Amino acid sequence: MIPDPYGLSRVLGEKGVLPQRARRLDPALPCRESELLIDVESLNIDAASFKQIKEEVGGEPARIAARIQEIVRERGKMQNPVTGSGGMLLGRVKEIGPKHPAREALKPGDRIATLVSLSLTPLVIEEIKAVHPEIDRVDIRGHAILFASGIYAKLPSDMPDTLALAALDVCGAPALVARYVRPGMTVAVLGAGKSGALCLAQARRDLKGQGKVLALDISEKALAALSGIGLCDTALKVDATQAVDVMEAVSQATGGALCDLVINCASVGNTEMASILSVKDGGTVIFFSMATSFTAAALGAEGVGKDVTMLVGNGYAPGHADLTLDLLRSEPALRKLFETRYV
Repeated sequence: MIPDPYGLSRVLGEKGVLPQRARRLDPALPCRESELLIDVESLNIDAASFKQIKEEVGGEPARIAARIQEIVRERGKMQNPVTGSGGMLLGRVKEIGPKHPAREALKPGDRIATLVSLSLTPLVIEEIKAVHPEIDRVDIRGHAILFASGIYAKLPSDMPDTLALAALDVCGAPALVARYVRPGMTVAVLGAGKSGALCLAQARRDLKGQGKVLALDISEKALAALSGIGLCDTALKVDATQAVDVMEAVSQATGGALCDLVINCASVGNTEMASILSVKDGGTVIFFSMATSFTAAALGAEGVGKDVTMLVGNGYAPGHADLTLDLLRSEPALRKLFETRYV
């Protein structure tokens, strides 16, 4: 049996609390027997968290860096205290504990991306080298600990690290979409960022030419980019915080039928009702946004008498990394969009 597979021994001052829920983690060396030590090169901060930090400090890269360093010093991990979310990292394997399950699969020097949240990953930042606000990324010098239960992906050899990192950061989203999209559906994706683009591409693939895909965002430029490469049938410029306006736009675009499936990838709060009102009775909403409020979604659906299945997007699904990288390989226009916007 693997000792301490979930990293409970790294939690400070809260017995029995898992690392993600913990207030503080111990990121100190040495690496323990069931852990993997990573020399970290870049952090991809999740969109909701980066947006909140940027707005809090005024948007200047130096202030963003200082706030991120402050959070990591205080918590021993990169977990935004406002959003509760983290992101993921890219780095190079430095050491593998003798009881870590990747002992045979990895070797020191291998480059990997972690596919578990920074909100549960012990982390030390020695230096922030660069801040890239346009792609929610910071380049750092530091180290991180991956527990035995932590999932990861070896970086592919056929694409730049930065491209792979951008896609792997949100690879759980298209993988879950693949479970729920069926030919004949009307599917709406709220948010035209990384996860939104991948979800649209996956929905397009799974509809097999039978159905309709709607892209919703407040940015005309982002919508034009998605429409320009054929990822959606209809692009709707809407403010997702204005639920009734969104519902009316979706109703008009669908001839009053609304959607079978709505996927919320928005990076701002207060978008729960726009998703719920846009789906038909008996339909499904998948919330991938880290800005989602469970209370607002549950009570909101009840308040409008909407019979809808609501799912919280899990960042993990078996095969999610391979599925996402395959989307980039098989969709040249999607890959070019990622290279232009996120690399």
